[in-house]
Amino acid sequence: MGETVDFEAVRHRLKLVQDTGTERVFENRDGVTCPACGDAFAEALATTERTCQLSPGPSVDVCIVREADRTIVFTHA
Repeated sequence: MGETVDFEAVRHRLKLVQDTGTERVFENRDGVTCPACGDAFAEALATTERTCQLSPGPSVDVCIVREADRTIVFTHA
């Protein structure tokens, strides 16, 4: 598989909203781009769990990146 998403490299441009140990949610504060589509994302959920439930609001687009040890969901509002 290709590159991994390095949230630590852009940590100063994001706000860590939640960290459960298996899931981390980041809020984009500075126009960091989504690796799937190239547009700035609103939030990112990185999880190592096999399943998770999302409830995005209406008019929210979602991009998904699968890495070897985690899945990352990027929302675009």
